[in-house]
Amino acid sequence: MRYLIGFSYKGTHYHGWQIQPNGVTVQSELTAALSLVLRKEIELTGAGRTDAGVHAKRMAAHFDYEDEIVDSRNLVNKLNSLLPLDIAVHDIKRVADDFHARFDAKSRTYKYYITRSKSPFLTDLAAKMTFPLNVEMMNEAAATLFDYTDFTSFSKVHTDTKTNNCKIMRAEWGYESDCLVFTVQADRFLRNMVRAIVGTMLEVGKGKLSVAGFREIIEKKDRCLAGTSAPAEGLYLCDVEY
Repeated sequence: MRYLIGFSYKGTHYHGWQIQPNGVTVQSELTAALSLVLRKEIELTGAGRTDAGVHAKRMAAHFDYEDEIVDSRNLVNKLNSLLPLDIAVHDIKRVADDFHARFDAKSRTYKYYITRSKSPFLTDLAAKMTFPLNVEMMNEAAATLFDYTDFTSFSKVHTDTKTNNCKIMRAEWGYESDCLVFTVQADRFLRNMVRAIVGTMLEVGKGKLSVAGFREIIEKKDRCLAGTSAPAEGLYLCDVEY
């Protein structure tokens, strides 16, 4: 039987989602807790992967278990009692046996948070940037993303992906409380893609790159032309839709 588990985490103290040989990851912590509670070696397949320091407000993964989980709420409570304070399970539900957490996802939504002033409550939870930014120009640059599907310029090089094509469904800058926030939704994302896009749009916001120049970077399909990736602490995976 296959199950879908929904959870969130603060990524500050983890080497990302995916299990690494020399580092604590969210996947390793959650796998260990599930295996202990279910008394069987469990393998988790995530909806994607986040880099070190990146957070998730809503992440999903699937796993197989031979028995029916009758009381999923009780299982959620047991897992949360075992897991570190910076990882929380929200729900577990039965899905079709051929369901795949990664390949069946219709879209994913990320948000990038920027704080404009020092705040002890946002340390490691938002990127601190105090330089002036032209948000209107950044939104003009964001709008150009809808005109393209090949985002090689914003992808980490030498990855194992077969295509760098993605369909952007939403891309805009706005405000949430005291933070400047970039929201982007797509059917899939390349490794480091959101942070590379944000880093390049910040160059537009600082007046160092025009919107036309931003468009040209996409068309050149060369990561070396794009801006430096924005810091990891500002990035959140916010939703995975099926």
